[in-house]
Amino acid sequence: MGASPPHAPRGAVTLSLCFLIALLEGFDIQAIGVAAPLLIPALGLTPGQAGVVFGAGMAGLVCGALSGGWLADRMGRKPLLMMAVGVFGLFTLATVVAGGPLSLGLYRFLAGTGLGAAMPTLVAVALEIAPPDRRTRTTTLMFSGMPAGGALAALFAAGFLARFGWHSIFLAGGVLPLVLLPVMARLMPDSRAAAAGGADRPGGAQALFGEGRLLVTLMSWITFGLTLLVLYLLLNWLPSLVAAKGLGGVGGAGAAFAFNAGSVVGCWVIGVLVDRLGPRLPIIAAYPALALSLFGLAGANSLLPVLVLAGLAGFFLLGAQYSLYGVIPLYYPARARGLAVGASIAAGRLGSIGGPLMAGHLLGQGWGPAGVAMAMVPVVLSAGVAAAVMTIRGRHAGD
Repeated sequence: MGASPPHAPRGAVTLSLCFLIALLEGFDIQAIGVAAPLLIPALGLTPGQAGVVFGAGMAGLVCGALSGGWLADRMGRKPLLMMAVGVFGLFTLATVVAGGPLSLGLYRFLAGTGLGAAMPTLVAVALEIAPPDRRTRTTTLMFSGMPAGGALAALFAAGFLARFGWHSIFLAGGVLPLVLLPVMARLMPDSRAAAAGGADRPGGAQALFGEGRLLVTLMSWITFGLTLLVLYLLLNWLPSLVAAKGLGGVGGAGAAFAFNAGSVVGCWVIGVLVDRLGPRLPIIAAYPALALSLFGLAGANSLLPVLVLAGLAGFFLLGAQYSLYGVIPLYYPARARGLAVGASIAAGRLGSIGGPLMAGHLLGQGWGPAGVAMAMVPVVLSAGVAAAVMTIRGRHAGD
């Protein structure tokens, strides 16, 4: 166990604020999925239109992640995070007044830009405040706020959507980030450590592909792309897929809660294992275990097995994904880690756009919930192969 970093109380406050930001992001991302069974018929969306709307949010995440990763190496974390939180809060709130697929897609795209910009900045903050032997668990602890927020969204949906309508979850998801802004302004210290030393900052292409990092960079992009394809398909469509099994909206919300609750536990467990054992074994083993969980979920038709398997899918999927947020930056020079993380997240968001679109297409072709789940198994196994190559070939770049 390493020594606590300097100014540990300040680091604890910063980590807590970042956890809350991640929690609100998870609430917002999950909100569209748990609201979908009511939102889709209320706005008269076809499955294809719903897939486009879900994909619009992911497209915003791509733009936000790439620009946020670039800015994270060049400006203070605090103003960038506050800007990102304000944007996703404002346009999540605007979703309340959406009247059709065009306005809904626009608001989800703009909210996504804020969400995407925050993520590589949160990784940079975690690497700054964590001791070297706790980097992965610090990152996963912070990002476990996202599935925790998703679980809260599922609980909110189960308790309030039937009574107050689909608008209520976006009202809550928009107001809370805006309320957090003055708290951030008062309590979060700024950090410009990564912005220093611009004279010897490596160029973007050199940082990503130079010194033998070409294969690691490509494998990280493939891993993120395929993993996020599965993740956002499940985040957006899991409640509807479970409801289509005849388990109703409550069963769908329960599956979403189980998925997110399992994700929180997976973040903590796999993050600790990566710090203790290194990234290879824990991350590589998570992918075949995830494939088995999805295979079982495809065939499950009663509530208890669905809940257990959804929880296991979240455990392995988010445990591996968020551990990678802490692992991948260490393969790159310190002054380019924001760019490297942002580029990986942006590449992953291309997959996240494809996930909801794929689900909408498969359902429109009559595949059904079991067929959609089965279609994800080879995708997961391919992501596992890319993750294996990346973690075996990756080398720590130093600080």
